[in-house]
Amino acid sequence: MGGGMMGGFGSGFGGLGMAGGLLGLLFNLIILIGLVWLIVWAAQRFGRATGLGIQSGRAHDFTTGQTRSAREILDTRYARGELNREEYQTMLNDLGS
Repeated sequence: MGGGMMGGFGSGFGGLGMAGGLLGLLFNLIILIGLVWLIVWAAQRFGRATGLGIQSGRAHDFTTGQTRSAREILDTRYARGELNREEYQTMLNDLGS
């Protein structure tokens, strides 16, 4: 009967020979691009999870899109109840305000 282990289907990607090799390369390239995109997306997404980007004494609040001073951010966090009075006072002293 013959045909070897593959049953006569040949080699390559699904027995398509050189075209199968190109399809396999294209498939791997698509997976690689998808992984790079996923890493970039995750870095952007979780990099913003903290909500702040510090630049030249001002902070950009990604949740509102505004640039505010550290004092304004501290006041907002205290007003939201994220900080208790002691934490607020300590941070306020650290800022020198």
